[in-house]
Amino acid sequence: RQLAEHDLLVEDWGGDIISVPVSALKGEGVSDVLEHIGLVAEISELQANPDRPARGVVVEARVDRSRGVVATVLVQTGTMRVGDHLVVGTIRGRVKAMINERGQRFDEAGPSTPAEILGLSGMPEAGDILEVVPDEKAGRALAEKRERGAAAHAGTSLGDVYTRIESGEVK
Repeated sequence: RQLAEHDLLVEDWGGDIISVPVSALKGEGVSDVLEHIGLVAEISELQANPDRPARGVVVEARVDRSRGVVATVLVQTGTMRVGDHLVVGTIRGRVKAMINERGQRFDEAGPSTPAEILGLSGMPEAGDILEVVPDEKAGRALAEKRERGAAAHAGTSLGDVYTRIESGEVK
């Protein structure tokens, strides 16, 4: 009912949104969800371009005593390789190593590939955007641009926005 309020109708209600009963506790329906995701991707002809610089998102990050900052990322499009320069949020780095879910090192991650990466200069936050850049200079420029954008929005509270709306400064 709540989805219908936002114009999202499930198949059972005559719409085109697939619904699959799932139980994470019992492990039921997981294979059905995976099957339906594949079906929707095939029908929608969803594709990512592996022949471009990688772009993705940080899933989580942590500091490991022996390896430094370790960020788990999901490459969404393009291909990321060991040695690539990248910017994650406002943090720069160079991919020193990539590790898969089995703890094995590998050299490149294509679209839809999760990877733990080493080589970032600081700690990113979950949800930060990762972009591979051509060189260190381009990385520095992108990181500075993102920092300026973040600084422009820093310190803005809901009260500040309300005051600006009340004064007519912002609609």
